[in-house]
Amino acid sequence: MRYFALIYHVAEDYVSRRAAFREEHLELARAAHRRGELILAGAFSEPADRALLVFRTPDASVVEDFARNDVYVKQGLVTRWEVRPWNVVIGDEPG
Repeated sequence: MRYFALIYHVAEDYVSRRAAFREEHLELARAAHRRGELILAGAFSEPADRALLVFRTPDASVVEDFARNDVYVKQGLVTRWEVRPWNVVIGDEPG
């Protein structure tokens, strides 16, 4: 298993628009968390311009599929996203 960071760059009006789509977005995230794929997730604040989701999966395709199916991406709340492999040095549990 490898770690991947999914970085969302969000629209300027993200905070005001997200309420209509939040439950659908959270259900997708909760399902990924239940499967053990999504480890941590949250939005940055001050400024609220990005979000970070950390996955532990065999390959990046799982993370890419998550982003492509996320209502925040589909509805334009996320203006750009990227998946980056993340080399964990401290805190990784043997798997």
